Amino acid sequence: MTAKERLGPAALSAKIMPADAAAALIEPGSTVGMSGFTGSGYPKAVPQALAARMEAEAANGRPFRLRIWTGASTGPELDGALARANGIEFRLPYNSDPIAREKINAGEMEYFDMHLSQVAPMAWQGFLGPLDTALIEVTGIRPDGSLIPSSSVGNNKTWLDRARNVILEVNHWQNAALDGMHDIYYGTALPPHRIPIPLVRPQERIGEAGLRCDPAKIIAIVETNAPDRNLPFAAPDAAAYGIAGHLIEFFRHEVGKGRLPESLLPLQSGVGNITNAVLSSLLEGPFNGMTAFTEVIQDGMLDLLDAGLLTMASATGFSLSREGALRLNDNMPRFRDKMILRPQEISNHPELIRRLGCLAMNGLIEADIYGTVNSTHVMGSRIYNGIGGSGDFARNAYVSIFMTPSTAKGGKISAIVPQVSHVDHITQDVQVIVTEQGLADLRGLSPKQRAEVIINNCSHPSYRPALQDYYRRARQSSYGQQSPSLLTEALSWHQRFIDTGSML
Repeated sequence: MTAKERLGPAALSAKIMPADAAAALIEPGSTVGMSGFTGSGYPKAVPQALAARMEAEAANGRPFRLRIWTGASTGPELDGALARANGIEFRLPYNSDPIAREKINAGEMEYFDMHLSQVAPMAWQGFLGPLDTALIEVTGIRPDGSLIPSSSVGNNKTWLDRARNVILEVNHWQNAALDGMHDIYYGTALPPHRIPIPLVRPQERIGEAGLRCDPAKIIAIVETNAPDRNLPFAAPDAAAYGIAGHLIEFFRHEVGKGRLPESLLPLQSGVGNITNAVLSSLLEGPFNGMTAFTEVIQDGMLDLLDAGLLTMASATGFSLSREGALRLNDNMPRFRDKMILRPQEISNHPELIRRLGCLAMNGLIEADIYGTVNSTHVMGSRIYNGIGGSGDFARNAYVSIFMTPSTAKGGKISAIVPQVSHVDHITQDVQVIVTEQGLADLRGLSPKQRAEVIINNCSHPSYRPALQDYYRRARQSSYGQQSPSLLTEALSWHQRFIDTGSML
């Protein structure tokens, strides 16, 4: 596909314009649905032009702010640029940009953190209000007017359907061989018209290769040539290797017991260094013929695909290091038939996660001795990112696994605490907790049994005596004995760090 062919039918040529001209078509106070999922496939030129316009308007005493919807996190040219310009009034459904995070925690930006599978249905139900503009990065426009998606799908199908106007960024950096990797399913509906989603294996396709878009909605097309901004993964440390080792041994045990097939079940992996290290460790494991049904494809999955151990990875986008993104882009024809990118309402759909029997592996900030997990807030009130898709998978997976080093801040904070400061995942949704210290299989255990296993297997030796002492005294004087707790003292662990910088 030539650069000219990417721009679609000649009838759209009059819509091609510079980024600042396209940005001028977006009204202050409006709602814009943008593409992008974990740093892949997000628009890069128009958001920066919008940020410049916002700064100029603010300098003249005319604040210019927008309501921004995306698939998940994006990149610095979008979230970072608009947040720096103080141009985001409201943001959903996920954020990991540090500038936006500071605005949210300072109370200067409203943020709606939500399960990623629920965004598209809620947009269709109307609870989020009207969508004025869809700003979507694509790889190209076909002669029939359909769109070749970029390196993520996210909520693009819904934004294109719901928006009054559409602005497209055609990114020539994205490999034209992405054409054919996507599977866009148009069979979802609201009750009472829902029907079963006909997907029973990760490698199946049930939709179309492109996105539908009414050409009458397109008000601007902007050409770009810019890479996705993906962050590097840290080299696995001793804690990451320890977690990976415990988890591989757990999988071996489950295969031996007949609870998992030798090829395992479809893998889901959250974003981050620990989960990427676990994926890489599967290269040394005994498992062949694996598949993935997940949100994002990370570097570790590229390694498994290259090694032939992973036969298919289904996701909604990529979360790759810079090196991984270049590796994928340079070898797209070879990877294309081993990957499928879907809308996130499909990649994260509870019906499919439950049917396929996913092995869900996600990170956390802290877990308490009963297996309740906090994955979003520091000290209970300061948001770090968002729940993302971890809730979609944890509630519906065949095995729900949460992983973390046992300490943070150089050992000053224990990741295992008497009571979490914020609840994202209740105990009923958490089946396995893994740290470098060990693995706690919580399936079928009562709260008191859970506490003993988590403290003894997962807590750091520096904090284990204090946790054991707390639990012993809770057993003696708690109001009830189903989940013994000393509420004031449990929360004092977090206050102690605020006061002294250490939980000890």
